[in-house]
Amino acid sequence: MSRTLFIADLHLCQEEPAITAGFLHFLQREAVHCDALYILGDLFEAWIGDDDPNPLHQTVAEALHALPVPVYFIHGNRDFLIGRRFARASGMMLLPEEHVLARYGHRVLIMHGDTLCTDDQGYQRFRAKVHNRWIQTLFLALPLFIRKRIAARMRADSKQANQHKSVSIMDINRQAVEATMLRQQVRMLIHGHTHRPAIHSLTIQGETAERVVLGAWHTKGSMIQLDDSGAQLIEFDF
Repeated sequence: MSRTLFIADLHLCQEEPAITAGFLHFLQREAVHCDALYILGDLFEAWIGDDDPNPLHQTVAEALHALPVPVYFIHGNRDFLIGRRFARASGMMLLPEEHVLARYGHRVLIMHGDTLCTDDQGYQRFRAKVHNRWIQTLFLALPLFIRKRIAARMRADSKQANQHKSVSIMDINRQAVEATMLRQQVRMLIHGHTHRPAIHSLTIQGETAERVVLGAWHTKGSMIQLDDSGAQLIEFDF
């Protein structure tokens, strides 16, 4: 059966070996039997540069490179610094933050999803700063041990800030979704980031549309399968 798979928000790190094992199993069990695999951001919990000698990165790169199907990647808010060096090592093709693909008669917009959370103005200001190319260049020029300290501090600050935010603020803004889908001329959107897996039906200019949200990999895996019949949200054990 022809199908394309989408995953996001695995947040791989050395502290969660079960998730890494589940991901490697997913590649061997599911991804080898698809037409293409799209990773929609936050594959890793953090990324401080392609020069980080973390053995987990090499393990993941080798597993992805061994896949006999094309692999595409959209940066998330945790791993937006993944660069060409790691992309080459893993055989992934880097995509822009919004990408439209046509498969099986469907025209689909894919993205990580954090840009849709426009109610969280504090996060959006922070995002604009860390996506500044000059700031990224300066950060990547720092010694590795300093980058690790900065990244750890930023994660701690983010966790503390999120504790004081309402659930609704950290979710997507419906008007932002509709505006983005209209601009891209699509009636199907697939994204991650919110960790709220669901298939939402909506109406855009009188036409039926779908927003399909991936789940995070905590105790189970989450994937979206796109085929002739449409998009299916699937959870599975590691």
